[in-house]
Amino acid sequence: MWPDRPKPSNVENKNDKNEPKRSERPKRSFNFYWIYGIIILVILSIQLFQYNGSTTPLNVADFWPMLDAGDVEKVEIVNDQVVKVTIKQDALGKEPHKSKVTSSPIAGPNLVGPHYVFNIGNSNKQKDKLVEELDKHGVHYSYTYPDNWGREILNWVLFFGAMILIWVFVMRRLGGGGGPGGQIFNIGKSRAQVFEGGKSTNVTFNDVAGLAEAKEELQEIVDFLKTPKKYTDLGAKIPKGALLVGPPGTGKTLLAKAIAGEANVPFFSLSGSDFVEMFVGVGASRVRDLFKQAKEKAPSIIFIDEIDAIGRARGRSVSMGANDERENTLNQLLTEMDGFGTNSGVILIGATNRADVLDRALMRAGRFDRQIFVDMPDLNEREQILRVHLKPLKMDINVDVDFLARQTPGFSGADLANICNEAALIAARKQKHQVDKQDFLDAVDRVIGGLEKKNKIITADEKKAIAYHEAGHATVSWLVEHASPLVKVTIVPRGRSLGAAWYLPEERHLTTTEQMLDEICAALGGRAAEDVMYGKISTGALSDLEKVTKQAYAMVSMYGLNDKVGNVSYYDSSGQSEYTFGKPYSERTAQTIDEEVSKLIETQYQRAKRILTENKDKLTALAKQLLIKEVIFKEDLEKIFGERTFKISPQATSNGQKAEVPSPAPVEPSTEEQA
Repeated sequence: MWPDRPKPSNVENKNDKNEPKRSERPKRSFNFYWIYGIIILVILSIQLFQYNGSTTPLNVADFWPMLDAGDVEKVEIVNDQVVKVTIKQDALGKEPHKSKVTSSPIAGPNLVGPHYVFNIGNSNKQKDKLVEELDKHGVHYSYTYPDNWGREILNWVLFFGAMILIWVFVMRRLGGGGGPGGQIFNIGKSRAQVFEGGKSTNVTFNDVAGLAEAKEELQEIVDFLKTPKKYTDLGAKIPKGALLVGPPGTGKTLLAKAIAGEANVPFFSLSGSDFVEMFVGVGASRVRDLFKQAKEKAPSIIFIDEIDAIGRARGRSVSMGANDERENTLNQLLTEMDGFGTNSGVILIGATNRADVLDRALMRAGRFDRQIFVDMPDLNEREQILRVHLKPLKMDINVDVDFLARQTPGFSGADLANICNEAALIAARKQKHQVDKQDFLDAVDRVIGGLEKKNKIITADEKKAIAYHEAGHATVSWLVEHASPLVKVTIVPRGRSLGAAWYLPEERHLTTTEQMLDEICAALGGRAAEDVMYGKISTGALSDLEKVTKQAYAMVSMYGLNDKVGNVSYYDSSGQSEYTFGKPYSERTAQTIDEEVSKLIETQYQRAKRILTENKDKLTALAKQLLIKEVIFKEDLEKIFGERTFKISPQATSNGQKAEVPSPAPVEPSTEEQA
């Protein structure tokens, strides 16, 4: 049920036509910000080329010996404060000038000068002394008063230019979305992923195994977008929305991917949580922006996964006094879908597994015209899904896909994909070159029961009690008529269970009272076996009691299967009872329900004890064999109890093969750790 199968050739050719050729791809436009970089580089280059050497700071006291030695060629007095000294060329090669005069690594040795610089300050006395000594030694000197306005202006221009570049860079980062702090100024914009212009999910309806009815409904929407004239000529209008409803893992998102791959229109994909933000008004703003983009590119499709994140019924918040930002987002969504201004050419597809909590205004016709229920796959659909996921595996030729499909009732497409992957991992762990039948059956055990814990420390008395507990389940389920056929019993710990009984239930849609009572009796067989054999009970029946309690309350208060309570159901399909503190019945009725549930469970418990007491020798033999082998199968029970006299539905068989392997059916674990 997942896109593991290669795409048909006709689909590949279709997508290839949409993709632009390499030679036709648009060239990257010139970035205007490169001009700023070029200008700064030119200015720095001019400054470097105008640089004609470096000057060494000099102490005034060190200048007089140089002057007396005759090494000074000329002196330049700048602004009556700074003195620049140029040394004669023949004197540069001797000390102290050889070690003091530095050379720039860029411009090279400073041969032109000036070589030294010192400051005489504002003192007229120092300046007069300097001039007197220069005249005395016959050294040429000059006064300069340079105008620094140009340099100052250039420095300010460079400063402001750098600040502008930094500001532009920061604003682009904040508005563009990368890194922390991204999208601050675009927080009200839609975050939808858009598929258009040859961009596709590469998934088609051919990649979706099963779900024939759902694919037919959605294929009609895609066909309407491709050839609208066929429908408009008859006066038909395009559906405004379709809601995919079903349990997790059944392929709702996969169907949306197939629509994106099939339809040659812009496809906007996002999750319901993308509208949720801590800022007020952001969700509604994103809804407006999303539909604005979709209308500009109409006809188009918007897919919102987990739409219950924003579509929950108004006025039924889980927390009292919660912020109504989610309701504002929902109101905006309702207006955009079918408000005063209609959206022509925009189709909304939603997906959720909690349709019962959605607002009624969202579910009405005109917004979601179609509600497509994506249910758990049946036997034939499971076989199709398995063939999709088994195709990339290197399998043994003896693997029967039909047998695996019959061994996995109640599994979703995601569960089947997980089993195929686990089987391949188990085969690789065992150094096999092919994935065989046993690997798949071990994968079923791994997915349902958890990891096998062979080294778990269990005392001999505990192991014996677990063996009788599981043998009790097996015995009662074998001897009552409507219990699911037993496949395997084990006392090997898996996950949090210390033991388990594995069944292969029938794929039925209706359950009678007798069938439910037999299931409760079989579930209580473990605790009844402890009571019969030891005269005392343990905490190992925790999961059994939880299961039978829920089932008994459902029989009495939901399905109307109790004579005293009558044909009354207190089940609320709208989900509103989740947010109310009261009960839809009186205290007297509540007491009656509790009494009838207790009576029902105790009656079946006594029935299980009676069955085990009458077959105590067979129970003991089965428990002893379980202690020896740790795992026993259907044929082991047949040797002890004989052939099962009750009629078994053909769905529970495996095309002539013995059901001698674990099945992913409901498990009756001995959860001693959970107590």
